[in-house]
Formats: sequence, C-alpha cells, structure tokens
Amino acid sequence: MADEIAISIRDLYKIFGPNDKAHVDAVRRGMTKTELLAETQHVLGLKDINIDMPKGAIQVVMGLSGSGKSTLIRHINRLIEPTAGEIVIGEEDVLAMSDKRLRDFRRHTVSMVFQRFALLPHKTVIDNVSYGLNITGVPKPKQRETAAYWIDRVGLAGYEDNYPAQLSGGMQQRVGLARALATDAEILLMDEAFSALDPLIRMDMQQVLLDLQKELKKTIVFITHDLDEALRLGDRIAVLRDGEIVQQGTGQQIVLTPADDYISSFVKEVNRGRVIRVETVMTTPDEGPVVPEPGSVPVRRGTVIEEAAKKMSDKEVTRAHVIDPDTRQPIGLLTMRAIMAAMVMPLPADALTDEQIEALA
Repeated sequence: MADEIAISIRDLYKIFGPNDKAHVDAVRRGMTKTELLAETQHVLGLKDINIDMPKGAIQVVMGLSGSGKSTLIRHINRLIEPTAGEIVIGEEDVLAMSDKRLRDFRRHTVSMVFQRFALLPHKTVIDNVSYGLNITGVPKPKQRETAAYWIDRVGLAGYEDNYPAQLSGGMQQRVGLARALATDAEILLMDEAFSALDPLIRMDMQQVLLDLQKELKKTIVFITHDLDEALRLGDRIAVLRDGEIVQQGTGQQIVLTPADDYISSFVKEVNRGRVIRVETVMTTPDEGPVVPEPGSVPVRRGTVIEEAAKKMSDKEVTRAHVIDPDTRQPIGLLTMRAIMAAMVMPLPADALTDEQIEALA
C-alpha cells in the first residue's frame, strides 16, 4: 500500500527580488540562476519543486550551502512567501490560508527546531519548553506537567530550573526538541538542527530523535548538508542543487543508483554497509519456498548488511537467511560473499534484478 502523504509540494518557485512574479515564466522556459541574476538582479531560490512527504516518516532535504534547502523548509509554514506553486497539508493549501488560520496552523500543526537553538535566555528550561503551550492558552498546571514530561523524555530531568547559559550545546538542543514536541504538533520542521553540535553530541542527538520517532511517528522534515546524517535519519531523501531537486528516494536508491555525477560525488565515500539492506542483495529460488541451509543464521528484513555480516562473523558462518519480521518465515538467502561485494563494489542500476530494484524502495 502506498504511503499516506502528509505534505505535498507542487510546482513551487521562489525568486527573491521586488518583481519576482514577472520572471517566473522566464525561469520556466529555462533561464538559469546565473542568467536571472545577471539580467534582472533577482535571485532564484527554488525552481519547480515537486515532492510528496510521507506521513509519520522522516523526510530529509539535503544539499550544500546555497542549494535552497532552508528556503524550502521555511515555505512549509510560510515563513517565506512563494513566488508560485502550492503546498498542501492534509487537504488544505497552506498558501491560501488567511492570517488568522496561518497563526493557528503554526501554533497547532507545525513546530520548528532551529540550528542555533533559539531559546529564550531569560527563561528557565521548563519555561522555554512550555513557551508554545503558554501562547496557545493551555492552563499553567498543564503547561508545567507537559513540559516536565518532555524534559524527561529528552534526558534532561533535573535541569528544569536551569537557564540556557548553564547548559551545553547538546543540552540546549534537547530543550529545543522538547519545546517542539510539547505542543503535540503533527509536523516537526528541523532546519540544520544538529549542525552546530560537536560530532559525538550530534550522533547522540540523532539517536535521541530516532528513538522518539519509533514511538511518536511524527512527520519530520529534516534539513542537513551532511550525507551521513541524511542516510542515518531519512526514510526518504531529496537532494537539492541551485534550488532544484536533483534526486529523491530512499537512501539505498540514492547510494546505489545515483542520478548523475553530482550525486555520485556525494555518495562515493559512503559506508555502503550501513545503508544497503539485506533484502537488496539476498537471492530467492526460481521456484518453491526459501529453504535455509544447515548452519545458516537468521537476519530480519530491513537489517543493514554491516549488521548481518557481524552476526555471521560472530557465529562463524558464511550464510544467512532473511526472515519476514511479521511472519517469521524465510524470504531470501544471503551469503558473506554477496555482502562483501555490495560493500566495496559499485552496483550499477542495470545490474540490479527486478526484485532488488523493488527492495530499494
């Protein structure tokens, strides 16, 4: 069954400048970002963005500085007004909202976590976390109760009365995350939320987010310039360059079937063992059921091949069988040789079987 769509963006354009709408047709006809700037002194921020973001999943938007990723996320809650296009959440076009409806939308439907934390320095942790609840008129006792719950969930119990300046960067970002979650918004927008953190703290925050997401199933739009972060977090990934989407899909699709040389340059140093899943490289018999060989170890569908290889090595075997986690039945066979080949050798699209291509999604 197809994923339910939470956010649908169609034909979105953003041109920065005083006469932006006058230049949309020229951009549609092929005027480049460089030509637009040289001829009109307007800047092309986004060009023909079309993307469906699944409900209850993490949609990563990545790209280098200037690619348009932060511009894109700020269109979802209309912090930036578009030049053309539509953004539909549920069955409602965000761009058609009145000022009153937009305020309500921002208070109840979307929350945002910023790169630089955006905490109120004169307020304590619990007051920062309850800030959104206070704006929406939640009674004070309920504000405190809800804020305390989320402070605990992000691992900051005991710091309720501290001020932001008394916390480390990682702790401040946990406060920002707790504040966003406290409003119980359906959609969480995270703009380079972990980019200012040291690498180890950043990985810790990524795990905090993944652990919470297993339970909460929020629709999360996560902006990053880091491919490793994108691959670790993203259920789906869209790669932007110069305001255009170059490729979108799962992490496996992007790593194994890059759309062009630009994407290839991104993924060439990726640890493929942490991205490729066992169902992508397993084999199935032409006829009949899957029959595990003696000594074969079971691995669950969805396991990355690095984890499967470790399990096989620990058991001192070279073969495994992939099982469906729901039925517990074997659905494919796996060898250490296939794992090692997938880790170190490029796997061009024309070398993939129909079953492997389907598994990439």
